Amino acid sequence: MPILPPFLVDAAFVLLFVTLGRRNHDEGTAVAGVLETGAPFLLALVAAWAVGLARSKAVTSLRFGLWAWACTLLVGMALRRFAFDRGTAASFVVVATLFLGFFLVGWRLVAARLVPWGRRRAAD
Repeated sequence: MPILPPFLVDAAFVLLFVTLGRRNHDEGTAVAGVLETGAPFLLALVAAWAVGLARSKAVTSLRFGLWAWACTLLVGMALRRFAFDRGTAASFVVVATLFLGFFLVGWRLVAARLVPWGRRRAAD
């Protein structure tokens, strides 16, 4: 399976997280604002994928999803705090953990049940 479609799914969920957060905090959903707010998490996702691909090409596997979730969350929070000088309140960390976990791991669980290639990859 090509790696671009699963990466784009992950990136879309990161952007959904950012867009919903900005909308709920009345910050607007303009593309520039979403990208600015989402930059730490998108950069973290790219790093997670780069390191993850060096270890496994099974990008739709549950293991890869757990890796992508952990890296996107932890590296994204660190970048947000230290490189982008933005807040990381405990409630934000909790919401980010739940949302990103549900979606970055969740779509892989669904794929493992519904799609034949997903069942093979989920065992990795």
